Amino acid sequence: MKKLLLSLTLVVGLGAAALAQSPVKFGVKAGLALPNMSISAGGISVAFDSRTSFYVGGTADFSISNTLSVQPGLTFISKGTKFSGDDFDFGDISTGSTSATLNFSYVEIPVNLLANFKVGAGKVFFGGGPYYAFAVDAYGKSGGVKEDVDFDEDGFKRGDFGVNFLGGFQFYKGLNVHAGYGLGISSVIDDQEEVDVKFKNKVFTVGLGFTF
Repeated sequence: MKKLLLSLTLVVGLGAAALAQSPVKFGVKAGLALPNMSISAGGISVAFDSRTSFYVGGTADFSISNTLSVQPGLTFISKGTKFSGDDFDFGDISTGSTSATLNFSYVEIPVNLLANFKVGAGKVFFGGGPYYAFAVDAYGKSGGVKEDVDFDEDGFKRGDFGVNFLGGFQFYKGLNVHAGYGLGISSVIDDQEEVDVKFKNKVFTVGLGFTF
């Protein structure tokens, strides 16, 4: 964990240094997100099903060298998971439905270190870095019944911290196709006194972007 934190600190430091560099290229992005969540306790981990959602955001790309760049961004992304069972009971609501979803809407700030290589009609890029996300809304839904999450009373945290990895291809005219994977490090539920329970976000994304 110490090595991971040092690596994340290094990436953030490089991002801060790159802010003074030029030129800077701005971009937009949007696409499909397939988030799910996992819960772990007592050495046992269970991953729930993925649900279909979306993301949209913007980026600023600061060049460090001909190969390396730092890319901070701001993204609105919907995360969460899907539960399946014979008779799902969400909170105090017994719907009799065979599935339910937990939905979180986050404003996310990633800072990625990217490697760029010219290939044919554009460039291949890949890299990764830390992110911090803040939940602006959350709700559960089952059998057509929706219930909002109360962050103060339901035991969920608004903050989410993790790392993400991404790669793609950018054409010289600015259009790019990309895919990524976000792995939550922090638990999104409050610490339990009786047992160490962790509930974490995971998300796979694929989409299009354009750099100006």
